[in-house]
Amino acid sequence: MSDVLTKLAAVLESRKGADPASSYVASLYDKGLDAILKKIGEEATETVIAAKAGVPAQLVHETADLWFHTLVLLAQQGLGPGDVLQELERRFGLSGLDEKAARTRQE
Repeated sequence: MSDVLTKLAAVLESRKGADPASSYVASLYDKGLDAILKKIGEEATETVIAAKAGVPAQLVHETADLWFHTLVLLAQQGLGPGDVLQELERRFGLSGLDEKAARTRQE
């Protein structure tokens, strides 16, 4: 896992017990799942808009925001970037069509 992801996951974990007035992430945790999900939705929309604008730096900035808030969600749910990386590793080398078909059969 990327060193920055490891460091960020540790910080996000440490914010779980922080005073909401002292930390943006702690305030998101305090507001609960719906607030975190709303923020992810906003960031996803901003990422799409940035992609349509065709400005690479803007797209990178918005993608970083989206990833960050997704990592907040994972931490809030007791998960971390390693869980997602393991899933990506599991899928690596699979045809996207085959992987989707396997998920459909499992649902």
